[in-house]
Amino acid sequence: MDTDTDVAVIGAGLAGLGAAAALRAKGRRCVILEASERVGGRAWTTNPESLGGVWFDMGAVWFHDAEHNPLVTIARTAGEKLLRSDEIRTERTYVGTRLATNDEAEAYDGAWSRFESAADMLLRDGADVSLADVTASLPDDPWAATIEAWEGPVICATDATRFSARDWRRNALGGSNLVPDGGIGAFVGRRLIDGIDIRLNTPVTRIRWGGLGGRVTIDTANGKLTAGACIVTVSTGVLASGALVFEPALPADIQDSIHALPMGLAMKVALRANGPDRLDLPLHCSIDRRVERSGGSLMPFQCWPFGRDYVQGWIGGSVAWDLARAGEAAAIDYALGQLRALFGGRVDRLFAGGGTLVTHWDANRWIGGAYCYAVPGQAHARDRLGVPLAGGHLMFAGEACNVPYAGTLAVAWISGQAAAKAAVVD
Repeated sequence: MDTDTDVAVIGAGLAGLGAAAALRAKGRRCVILEASERVGGRAWTTNPESLGGVWFDMGAVWFHDAEHNPLVTIARTAGEKLLRSDEIRTERTYVGTRLATNDEAEAYDGAWSRFESAADMLLRDGADVSLADVTASLPDDPWAATIEAWEGPVICATDATRFSARDWRRNALGGSNLVPDGGIGAFVGRRLIDGIDIRLNTPVTRIRWGGLGGRVTIDTANGKLTAGACIVTVSTGVLASGALVFEPALPADIQDSIHALPMGLAMKVALRANGPDRLDLPLHCSIDRRVERSGGSLMPFQCWPFGRDYVQGWIGGSVAWDLARAGEAAAIDYALGQLRALFGGRVDRLFAGGGTLVTHWDANRWIGGAYCYAVPGQAHARDRLGVPLAGGHLMFAGEACNVPYAGTLAVAWISGQAAAKAAVVD
């Protein structure tokens, strides 16, 4: 390759693309080096035959907090059709095998604010605890364990015992959720890559930083590149693996921050119906159930999304890692078991011989999981990781680095743009 540029960006996910857009606006030359064969990172839309060829987002699904999300502004300016998932969704909650009563549903609705208030009490005066500790502080609340299961494994992809409650509170999602018609990954390909120099299939192996004038030299599988500054947007899973070598070694506080932000795992399992039965559920219906104890697992499902003929379930944390190791058949059997517990043997008849899909973010060596979380006591590791090094010649950006909304596409984009603005190339 033997290229020279103003700024080298490692990774063509949303952080890398956001950085490139900001650098282009500043009139800076930029090259993105992407290890895989595609752009978008964890924004990836496919059209799987097993689900009838409809578009399906393998990773990220929503534009969260649409009222403040910069990607929504880009989409609307471009004339994209945005689907209001929250408005068309019907929600049903089960207690055991029956639907929750009106009183139970009202108590469930109020449990979210009770859980947040309990967390804030435990976190006062700068303290930190695990998310499971919040549940323990609400022994008489029958819905606390359900909130824990949602906010830990399902939403933040890790078990509550391993997850900083302060990190959770710093990154609480608000506002509405929108879905770009055709999928988020497809939106990225349509709207965010034009005019950007992206080198696919170009894994970076070594970054030599702190050279003369702050210059950075980057070794890749396809040759070397030198730049005035470098913005690294790879996951903390990749950084912690040692696959990307830094010379000199990164400062101890940066290394500590990387290890304080391990990757969680969220797995999607989709099951296509073989007939007209819809389990007596309305179209675009989300179902969950009450979790009876702290640490209990929860696999919510979106059933017949946008009128389609399949259901998709989410499972996260250690259960997802265990299922990933056990293989696709185990994940599919687990999902069928969760549905069978609610709807009985008709589940087996409905999905027998139908198409299936299981996501495999655990096996993606360029990412190594879904997104990261902070362990208890390390909520501010995100801030430390985002501090410029070498006077602004080496930067880290991505969903690991910024708050609020860490773990989302929006914060990755914002983080990349902030890194680009802070990068020093002179």
